[in-house]
Amino acid sequence: MTNILFICHGNICRSPMAEFIMKDLVKKAGVEDRFHIASAATSTEEIGNPVYPPARRKLAEHGIDCAGKTSRQLVQGDCGRYDFLIGMDKMNLRNMRRICGGNADGKLYLLLEFAGRPDSVADPWYTGDFETAWQDILEGCQGLLERLRAEGRC
Repeated sequence: MTNILFICHGNICRSPMAEFIMKDLVKKAGVEDRFHIASAATSTEEIGNPVYPPARRKLAEHGIDCAGKTSRQLVQGDCGRYDFLIGMDKMNLRNMRRICGGNADGKLYLLLEFAGRPDSVADPWYTGDFETAWQDILEGCQGLLERLRAEGRC
């Protein structure tokens, strides 16, 4: 079982989009039983809140349901439980390192590293551009799935 945790600031836009896009990709690939996929926040600001409505709508446009998902915070114990902890931007990565006590295990990544570019996924909370966020997240998740295939994890 490969455990993947996607992380952003509030866990209401980008990281839940990544969680449910990745779940959709592994389901369509017929390997969903080999994965545990979740998402979390680096902050406490949105704890317990559902996925932000524009993010829910963007997922729904692609036939993906995220009903029941609520925000939770990344905790130090997650660093040992997950094989991949994947942030959406450099600030997330910095906060992930703080919470996890560094990156000695080499488990912390930026999502777009898997797309061959160490860029940040723009935060649609500020830009309102959920389409660009969707495209970036999809590209990163597809790259991650390709890497996992190459490693023989699926």
